[in-house]
Formats: sequence, structure tokens, C-alpha cells
Amino acid sequence: MPKLPPRAKAMAATAVLLTAALAACGDSDSDSGSSGAALPDQKLSWKDCPAPSAAEGGGEAPSPLPGGAEWQCATMKAPLDWDEPKGDTVDIALIRAKASGDKDRRIGSLIFNFGGPGGSGVTTLPAFGTDYAKLRTRYDLVSFDPRGVGRSAGVKCEDDEQLDAYYQQDATPDDAAERKKLMDNVKSFNGACEKNSEKVLPHVRTTDAARDMDLMRQVLGDDKLYYFGISYGTELGGVYAHLFPKNVGRAVFDAVVDPTETPEQGSLGQAKGFQLALDNFAEDCASQVEDCPVGDDEQDVKDRIAKLLKDLDRKPLPALPPRELTQTAATNGIAQALYSKDFWPYLTQGLEDAYDGDGKILMVLSDSMNGRSENGEYSNIQAANVAINCADDKPRYTPEDVEKKLPEFREASPLFGDYLAWGMVNCADWAVEGAADHPDVSASGAAPVLVIGNTGDPATPYEGARKMVDSLGEGVGVELTYKGQGHGAYDSKNKCVRGAVDGYLLNGTVPKAGTVCS
Repeated sequence: MPKLPPRAKAMAATAVLLTAALAACGDSDSDSGSSGAALPDQKLSWKDCPAPSAAEGGGEAPSPLPGGAEWQCATMKAPLDWDEPKGDTVDIALIRAKASGDKDRRIGSLIFNFGGPGGSGVTTLPAFGTDYAKLRTRYDLVSFDPRGVGRSAGVKCEDDEQLDAYYQQDATPDDAAERKKLMDNVKSFNGACEKNSEKVLPHVRTTDAARDMDLMRQVLGDDKLYYFGISYGTELGGVYAHLFPKNVGRAVFDAVVDPTETPEQGSLGQAKGFQLALDNFAEDCASQVEDCPVGDDEQDVKDRIAKLLKDLDRKPLPALPPRELTQTAATNGIAQALYSKDFWPYLTQGLEDAYDGDGKILMVLSDSMNGRSENGEYSNIQAANVAINCADDKPRYTPEDVEKKLPEFREASPLFGDYLAWGMVNCADWAVEGAADHPDVSASGAAPVLVIGNTGDPATPYEGARKMVDSLGEGVGVELTYKGQGHGAYDSKNKCVRGAVDGYLLNGTVPKAGTVCS
């Protein structure tokens, strides 16, 4: 079913597909069978990058950077089971662009994780590589498909045809029959994950990915880890800092996950965050010099959206035949557009079209969230998302749990409350036991970590930045506030934010704690 993951994906992880689709309106084995005995000493074989696999989202091979620098790809071997480091291995797909500046001033490799969990770093980094041109003057830019994602033993669940049906279902049931159908579909999806990816499912926890990153640091030849984590990437970075505090070099966390929350608390926080983003969208539309085409004032915009969704629950709209725009797909598409203020015009047009009986744009937005390309192929972003979250998160929520919490979720967001509350059942009947209620990111003794919170972030609400700073421990987390809209701060191109991040990563200048950028 269309869902916002308990820990939302980074904006960048879906923007490539969305932009291409709107403009138009190999899989790998988990086991190579080799020994992990000498893994830190392995030599990477860097080559020209192939086109992204279907699991990574498809498309063309990455184009050279301005100036002609080529993207290079390699495969690193890591233990499939970190408790048995000399056993079977898993392939981890890597991508890099070598530093552009003077070799004598090169610091090392700057490793990116763009979020999800489930986003392909091999696909995302080159799509946004020009945004990090200044950082490339002193770093090799590096990213990867975390285990379970894309080319790195990507989790496989249902096929494309099954996923089309799965994402057409009603994800906010109104009665016992709809509730049973929802739970049957969740069980079928999760059963397919177990059938097709049984070997890798126990080994896709965030702690596994963090250990992979420390191996990556060694293989890349760095004494310290230099890191840029976005969205879920902040949780991964926090777990790394907890496991390897002495190995942290310079690190930036942007669009910060609250590490103290249970999945339920995280979903409730997202309900509040997306409602805030919707309020901001409605206010912005109503304030335009020309009339807002989707409402007379802020409240009217929200009332008309609510009515549209209610009508879609009874009768879907024509969209991308044979698929129709259902209530769930529309909610999913609206949420996707709220990840960035740059997408608000698409949301306005999509709503205007839907009011006229055309659901195409909102469906394209929903497809972007779900990782569906124009040719009908799905990336494995949602399969990996479910697998990693369910391996990480200990709680297992039942329909009865959800129904008890629905009033609280609806109060948090009349539009997104039901949608996010019912998303909590995604780990029902999962094959692997969850690890903990929430991650441990305490990192006493680590180098400073720059933690950036965005006051208008819908997916990782602003309050999470302070919780991350407190959880990292005294003298580690350094908080910076960005008063803006959308998911994340650095890619907003705000000069204040970029100056602080670049100054720290390039020169080691730690901003004053409590700095505010607007």
C-alpha cells in the first residue's frame, strides 16, 4: 500500500524519477561465497558506471560532472553476517567522483547516505553531484547502496504487477471487511519478502550498514569517517557514531530523525509535520497575487482537499490507465509534493486537474513516492524500506493498536492521520524480529557532529534535531536551525546553511551552537 515510511526517505531519493515523469505528462546475489577474512585489505576496482539497475530505479548511466570528471563505480565485499565476519559475504555497490582540487589539500572521502531507508546512493549522488561541487574540491564524493538496497543484495518482495495492485488498495480501512483485506495484503507482501529474500532479511539492520561504513572507511584508506547523512542517513550516522565514536571525523546530519522515538511516536510526529507542511502550502497558495486555483483562502484549500479525498474513497478518478487515482494514491501524492517547496506548483496543478476529473499528476507524484518508473518497473526502495525498518524496530502493531490511537492521529492531522496510523501495521507477520524500540546514538568521545533542523520539515520534524543533539551526548552534537520549508536544509541552497556546512567539512570550523539561518 502507498505509505510514508516510519522514517521518511530523503527528498533526493525520489526527485529524479518525479522530475522525469512530470516532464513527460542487475540484481545481485546476497552471497558471493567468498571468505571475509581479509576484507579490510581488499582493493576496489573502480570502473565506468553502468546504467542503474531496475532495483536502483533504472535510467541512464551517470553523465560526467562539469569539467568532464567521470563517475566511477566499484563493489566492496562485506560480511553477510557481522557476527561471523569470516563467513559468506555480500556485495556493496559504491560510486565516487574524485576530488577536483589540489591533491595536497585532499582530506579524504566524504560518504553520503541520502535516506530512506531504501534509497540508492549510487543513483542519487550523481543526480545531485553538482550541488556538492565545493565539497569536491577537498573530498572524493562517495555514496553506496546500503545492504538490502539496489545492487547491494536488494530485497525482493512482490513483482511489478503485484505491486500495482498492492498500491491501489485502500490503506485507510473504514470497516471490518476493508480492515481484513488490508491485513491480508500486508501479510502477502511480507510473505513474498521472506520467500524471495530470506537469506538477507536478518542482516539489513542499521547496525549492519554502520559496520559496512566502517569497513568502507578502511577500504577507502581513511583514518576517520567523513560523512554527510540526510533524513534516515542521520540515524545511520548516529548509530555509526555510537559504535565507532573514535572513528568519527567531520560529520553533518541534515533533516534529522528523532532517535528517541518509537515507530508509533515517529509516525505521530510525521502526521504533525505533514499537516504543518500542508498548512504552509495552503497559506502560500492563498497569499498569491493571483487567485489560488485550488481554494479561496487557506481553510478553503484544506477543506477542498479533504473533500476530494473523501470523494475518491467512493469513486476513484481516471489517471494512468488501467490504474485509477484512489484515495490512498492521492494522499500519497500530496505527501510526496510536500517534501519540497519546489514541488508545490506540481501539487497545485495536480489538485486543479483532479477537481476537473483528471488524476494523472497526483498519480505521478504517488508513483514517485513508491519508486515506480514510467515503464511500470518498481525500484526496491519500498521493499528495502520495510525490510530495514522491520529489522530495526521491535514493536509490532495490530489493527486494534491502530484503532486505539486513531483519535490522537486524527487530532494531529485530519488529512494524514489515518494514513500514517494504519502504516504502523506494515511489520505484521514479519519474518525477522525487530532489534529495539529506538536506536542508540550515544557517542561520547566522538568529534563534533553538525546537526541541522529545518523548522518546516514535514518528514523529519524540527524537534528531532534537538533530540539528536542531546542523545549524541555532551560536546558532540552542535545544533543549527534553518527557518525554511521542505525536507532538509543544505539543498535549499540557503547561503547561511551552506556556509556553515562547507566551513566545517572543508576547514574544520565548527559553527556556534544555536546558530539560526533563515
